[in-house]
Amino acid sequence: MNVLITDGVDPQCAQILTQNGFDVTERPKISKDELKEIIGNFDKLIVRSATKVTAEILECGTKLNLIGRAGAGVDNIDLEAATRKGVIVMNTPGGNTVSAAEHTCAMMLAAARRIPQATADLKQGHWNKTRFSGVELEGKTLSIIGLGKIGREVASRMQAFGMKTIAYDPMIPDEYAAQLNIDLLPLHENFIKADFITIHSSLNESTRNLIAKETFELMKEGVIIVNCARGGIINEADLAEAIISGKVAAVALDVFEKEPIDPENPLLKLEQVIAT
Repeated sequence: MNVLITDGVDPQCAQILTQNGFDVTERPKISKDELKEIIGNFDKLIVRSATKVTAEILECGTKLNLIGRAGAGVDNIDLEAATRKGVIVMNTPGGNTVSAAEHTCAMMLAAARRIPQATADLKQGHWNKTRFSGVELEGKTLSIIGLGKIGREVASRMQAFGMKTIAYDPMIPDEYAAQLNIDLLPLHENFIKADFITIHSSLNESTRNLIAKETFELMKEGVIIVNCARGGIINEADLAEAIISGKVAAVALDVFEKEPIDPENPLLKLEQVIAT
């Protein structure tokens, strides 16, 4: 059986497949047109988030019977088209849980204490001790939008810093959240009460532009936002305006509406933005 890997995954993936009799081809950063040309030669496809498996791609995959998503989200795969074609879609929801949670916490700390900005300023020969003093986490309210595995891991870690945790997730019972010392609140109340907001939901039609001009208006002055989930959940143009106005004091982003991000994206020109 022939397996195509189109995104960067751990080298052990190809090794394990080869050892078990699969013929593996690795084509990282393959273009859409190239993928259309060769997908018909493969039975299995392994992707991360960069490869967009559209209905058009699936139509060209005449032998394709399985797509493996290395990660939790499957918004880059046309699930309806895959179902029509009889293609199984599998994901690995727990595979990067700890890594994603740790990265989120690191981004939150970096944004709160303005570590990247202070480092850059110091390396330029400045000694601005008060400019980058930042804010403490203890006693602050952290809103977690999406209380899945990663969201819960983030909550546990940030509670250790003395943060009060609130959340929005329509799929989680109040009783379960209470066991985690998390108060489940309506979405608008999360925006109103939070000092920090971290996003951990999938991207779909109900979450696209979930955070935009109208929701920024609900937030506290000086709110800090972290998004290590999916680009498109935050409207980037509205976010830039909220930063410039002072509504948002800092933002840490690991995902963007368009990836790779355009070097000319206005967000990258704002000092308050940390991006990875």
